[in-house]
Amino acid sequence: MVRGGLSVCYDEFLTPREQLQTENVHMRKIRISRQSVESSSNFQEKWLDLEAISVAEVTSEDPNFPIESALTEKGQRSGWRAAETGEQVIRVVFDRPTPLHRIRLEFSDTETERTQEFLLRWGRIGEPPREIVRQQWTFSPHGSTSEIEDYRVQLDDVSTVELKLKPDLRPDHGVASLAAWRMA
Repeated sequence: MVRGGLSVCYDEFLTPREQLQTENVHMRKIRISRQSVESSSNFQEKWLDLEAISVAEVTSEDPNFPIESALTEKGQRSGWRAAETGEQVIRVVFDRPTPLHRIRLEFSDTETERTQEFLLRWGRIGEPPREIVRQQWTFSPHGSTSEIEDYRVQLDDVSTVELKLKPDLRPDHGVASLAAWRMA
């Protein structure tokens, strides 16, 4: 290669073994059909049936927006809403230790401008909870009205997953809500 009037050979900087490796590189490859590509891109995650394998604990619940409408895909999809303002906790307690590889949270607010903070934690039996993520999001009726968070995780023997919500960073303002919570 010629650079600025100087001739540079990068092979001079490689060890004999590195030179040999670069000369004999053969990529393994497999031809795939378009049909297999299309079917893999349309893959739908098999979400856990939380109603069958866990108990939900909540600090507050509006009877018109019960937690099961956020945790299950059955029936009405109105989501969960707290009955009172302030910080709230939703905890999913598994009947037996469960591996998790994906957690999806969906929030929506089309009416109120507010900055929400949530903390997502998980735990094993007999161990203190461990933080997965802490995040803030600002909702605005004339801008961002929904937040979708999709996390890939590798968690084994999970006994609890806890979502702590501060619906508004201003003290005692805002009512916590959750459109959907899925785990796989």
